[in-house]
Amino acid sequence: MTAESSDADGGLGRKIVAELGALTWHRVGPTSVANAKDNFEHRARGRSLAALRRSSLGEGDSAVIVGAGPSIRRHDPARYLKDYRGTIICTDSAIRYLLKNGIVPHLVVTVDSHATRIVRWFGDPELTEETLRKDDYFRRQDMDDAFAAELETNREVLALLAEHAPKMKIALSTSASKAVVRRVVDCGMDVYWWNPMLDDPDAPESATREIFEMNGFPCINGGGNVGTCCWMMATEVLEKKRVALTGMDFAYYEDTPYEATQYYREAVDLVGKENLGSIFMRLRNPDLGAWFYTDPAYMWYRECFLQMVAESDAKTINCTGGGIIFGDGITTMPLEAFVAELS
Repeated sequence: MTAESSDADGGLGRKIVAELGALTWHRVGPTSVANAKDNFEHRARGRSLAALRRSSLGEGDSAVIVGAGPSIRRHDPARYLKDYRGTIICTDSAIRYLLKNGIVPHLVVTVDSHATRIVRWFGDPELTEETLRKDDYFRRQDMDDAFAAELETNREVLALLAEHAPKMKIALSTSASKAVVRRVVDCGMDVYWWNPMLDDPDAPESATREIFEMNGFPCINGGGNVGTCCWMMATEVLEKKRVALTGMDFAYYEDTPYEATQYYREAVDLVGKENLGSIFMRLRNPDLGAWFYTDPAYMWYRECFLQMVAESDAKTINCTGGGIIFGDGITTMPLEAFVAELS
C-alpha cells in the first residue's frame, strides 16, 4: 500500500482536493451568507468574539482542542483531562462526550451552516422519528456509537445542556443555522459572535466583507472545518502558546467501512460505489507508524491546517493518537504526556 497517485488508489481524490477551495464556496457559501443575514436580528443575544480576546479561560498558556474524530472512541482522552487546568476548547460534536465525562469545556465552537444536522450536537427539541427516517447521517458514521440510538441520545443531550449550558461559552459563527442559534440562546449559553472567512475580503463583491459591514463581528479563517476553527480560537483569539489536539483525525482507521465515512453519500453520487477507491486516499502517519485513509474534504482540511500551523507562533502538539495530522510544525505525543508536562 502506497500513497502514490492513480485513479485506482485515490488519484481522483487528489485531483478533487486541488479544486476544493472553489467547490467549498458553492457548497456552503450561499447558505452561510443567508444564515448570517437571518442571524443579524439576534446579534444582541450575545457579544462580539472580540470580547474574548486574550481572555484567560483556564490557567496558563496552554489549551487542548477536543474534536469528535474516531480516535476519541479508541483513546478516550477525557480520562486525562479531568485534572488538566489549562483551557479546554471543543467542537460542537464533542459536547456530549465531554459533559458525559464530567468535563465542562471553557469554550465550544460551531460553524457549519447545515439547516438541520448541527443542532443535534446541542440536543434538538424538535427531533422526531420522521426526521430520522429521512437522514441517516449520524447513525451511519464511525463516530460516537450512542448517536446510533438517536432519540434516546437526543434526550440525554437535552438533559446535559439543561444542566451545563449556562456554564459554557460558545464561539457562535454567524453562518450557523436558525435551529442552532435558537437552541444555543434558549439553553443559556454565553454567546460570542464571529464571521467565517468565506472568501478574500479584499476581492470585489466579497461575501466576507459584505457580512462584516453588516454586523461588525470579527472574521476568522477557520480552514473550512470546526476543528481548525477551535485551533484558531486558541492560538489567535486566546493567544495560547501550546495547543494540543485530540479527536482531530481528518481521516479514518483502516478497518472503517466506506459506508461509515462522513461524506460517503456525496462520494457515491460522484463516482458510484464501484469506484470509491478512486476517491479515498491512504496515508501512512510516520509519527504513529500506522496507515489511515481519508477523503478529499479532509485532505483539503489537512493541507489548509498545515499551512496555518506553519504561519503561527504557537506550538501545535498532536495528541490525537490517530489520523493524518503530521508534518512540519507538528509535534506528536500522547495526551497523557502533554498533560503531565503541565502539571
